[in-house]
Amino acid sequence: MPGAAPARQAGSGPLLLGVRHHGPGSARAVQAALDTAEPSAVLIEGPPEGDALVSLAGDAQMRPPVALLAHAVDDPGRAAFWPLAEFSPEWVAIRWALARDVPVRFIDLPATHSLAFTEGDGTPQGETGPGPEAALDPDTSARALRIDPLAVLAEAAGYDDAERWWEDVVEHRGATTDPFAPFAAVGEAMTALREEYGDGGHRRDLVREAYMRIQLRAARKEFGDDRVAVVCGAWHVPALGAKTTATADRALLRGLPKVKSEMTWVPWTHHRLARHSGYGAGIDSPGWYGHLFGAPDRPVERWMTKVAGLLREEDRPVSSAHVIEAVRLAETLATMRGRPLAGLTETTDAVRAVMCDGSDVPLGLIRDRLVVGDVLGEVPDSAPAVPLQRDLTRLQRSLRLKPEALERELDLDLRKETDAGRSRMLHRLRLLGIGWGEPAAGRGSTGTFRESWRLRWEPELYVRVAEAGVWGTTVLSAATAKAESRAVSATGLADVTALAEQCLLAELTDALPVVMKALADRAALDADVAHLAHALPALARSLRYGDVRSTDTAALGEVAAGLAERICVGLPPACAGLDADGAAEMRGHLDSVHTAIGLLPDVPGRPAGDLSGRWGAVLRKLAGRDTVPGVVRGRSARLLLDDGRLPEDEAARLMGLALSPASPPADAAAWIEGFVGGASGGGMLLVHDERLLGLVDTWLTGVPDGSFTDVLPLLRRTFSAYEPGVRRTLGELVRRGPAGGGARPGRSEAGIPGFGAGIDETRADTVLSVVRLLLGGPATQELPPPSPEHDDDNDLAGAAR
Repeated sequence: MPGAAPARQAGSGPLLLGVRHHGPGSARAVQAALDTAEPSAVLIEGPPEGDALVSLAGDAQMRPPVALLAHAVDDPGRAAFWPLAEFSPEWVAIRWALARDVPVRFIDLPATHSLAFTEGDGTPQGETGPGPEAALDPDTSARALRIDPLAVLAEAAGYDDAERWWEDVVEHRGATTDPFAPFAAVGEAMTALREEYGDGGHRRDLVREAYMRIQLRAARKEFGDDRVAVVCGAWHVPALGAKTTATADRALLRGLPKVKSEMTWVPWTHHRLARHSGYGAGIDSPGWYGHLFGAPDRPVERWMTKVAGLLREEDRPVSSAHVIEAVRLAETLATMRGRPLAGLTETTDAVRAVMCDGSDVPLGLIRDRLVVGDVLGEVPDSAPAVPLQRDLTRLQRSLRLKPEALERELDLDLRKETDAGRSRMLHRLRLLGIGWGEPAAGRGSTGTFRESWRLRWEPELYVRVAEAGVWGTTVLSAATAKAESRAVSATGLADVTALAEQCLLAELTDALPVVMKALADRAALDADVAHLAHALPALARSLRYGDVRSTDTAALGEVAAGLAERICVGLPPACAGLDADGAAEMRGHLDSVHTAIGLLPDVPGRPAGDLSGRWGAVLRKLAGRDTVPGVVRGRSARLLLDDGRLPEDEAARLMGLALSPASPPADAAAWIEGFVGGASGGGMLLVHDERLLGLVDTWLTGVPDGSFTDVLPLLRRTFSAYEPGVRRTLGELVRRGPAGGGARPGRSEAGIPGFGAGIDETRADTVLSVVRLLLGGPATQELPPPSPEHDDDNDLAGAAR
């Protein structure tokens, strides 16, 4: 491989500026070299389709980081990005040329070819490989060889960290009298690496470099040999300076695959520039590099000030004295380590010691918000966009919901018009597969009038928008068309019920008739009780949404009532003969159906509560049938008890039967899990009803040694779900035992376990002062005697009067 271009000399040919992508040191060097050379044309490594869009880089609305997005017209998911940050050398060169009316062109392989490459060509694209940005890495041959050029050069210089080496020799380098010397040195180093490692047999790299040489020849012919500057990845400099023929280069380009493509500018983020995001040409610290590029002077002092400001926002006590001491420590560490200037490592160590009291916890926040950064770029309205993207942008502005790179929580009150519009938009986008927002557990009301979302805009969502554009030109029309298509093609009942719920949340009224017809058809054909039970909760939730969203759900209510009736008929026989896994799954269905039936309205033409009554009869049948697994029987009894349909004495009788010596220990343990297990408040039930606790205690102490190890995992799973305080109270009650002392709270005068027959007035009196304060009165007050008709022995309210 011929040597790279030396320092700039008259008649020496084009100016080859080999750079590190997204390197602020390279960006400053490019600026200085262009100011000195004043070329007549600037060539940039990038797709030529971007030539028609390059003028937008000078628009006042354009704010990096941004990226060129190319996607295949017939397959929008096949896409690639070319990111540019404010400190990217390519961006600096583009802005330099536009400011001086100098022609600027992209000379890399066109996107129409690069998008057509497949994984077999060594060029993963879009969703077929590690990420869309894989097409953007200029050092693909080095990546194929698993060689990092910076790492090799750093190791040769005695460094074990390539980033530290780059900072010392480039980022912290002072101004030089020869602005071309850095590029000559980098070109010489890359020439040595290419001679050692070659091109790695990577056909894509050979093709790209052949195309760039052809474009370079054309520019040299048009503008003159000495009047052309090329800004490209340093790895390509030796190849662009190689002596090859145009015929040989054209031969490499013969027969390349092609696809029809489109290109536009899209906003980018510092987070996606980071190497940890999977971007092949990424850097470790975009926020730090942006700071180095933008700081006019004293970068360390300015950085420490930013860090202090962030920590103060998080209510950490950081003063100006901390900033001064941290700067001194960072500079001292740089001197001790022989570095020309304090780098990110030194500043981080100083921040940890001075501002974070030696803790790494605040450093995570500093890394996310400053070292990597949460900057989201902007592009002008005049940039090309698919119609769906334009409609989405319009909605974002009208609803005052700006895309942000930083994840944030959004609470919505659906009674407000703007919040309702935001909810509709986010649900429609989710149906289209555009995951800008995900529903989150709300911090406030659990009613249907409130929603909570977790929002974060990622650049990849622009590709999702382009993909969804095949369904329509607006968010509403696209979501409607996709919902109708999914309803027709859905094969499972649960899929259609989930779709119906999505349509109601998104208020897709035009799609509901198609979805409801598909739902009725699937429900009529599906006889699997488990499928019906899985589908019913979504329908019950959907009926609730109709109230707040003013949607007609009459047809949905009829389908839901029909499903509930079929479940009531088919559930008892479906619960017979289940194995352990099947019983556990059926218990989950039992809970969800019980909740769903509680939400369903009464069926027109039938007595009020008819459906609820039928469900109660089903639960009674399950609770008393021996052929039903213990976990289902126990859960049925518990649901009846919680609803007030099962007297406490009857619940104790059922537990006694389930825990009798005649019952197998494993089946008895499963009954306990169903009755008091999980997060259903079973622990508090045992705390307040020592009769039931006594039954469990008596059974447990009587389990044979040979069976105890078999039931132990089941019992541990049941009781481990209780709160620590509940477990501690149960332990104390069991330790105290029946002989713990006569008539005590929760024990009758006769010493029979269970709820006491009377009120412990001494204990009740202790809460009176608190009750008075809550009611706005004095802490102490004489109470009138109870009225004769009020029986204080059976009414706790009488004791609190």
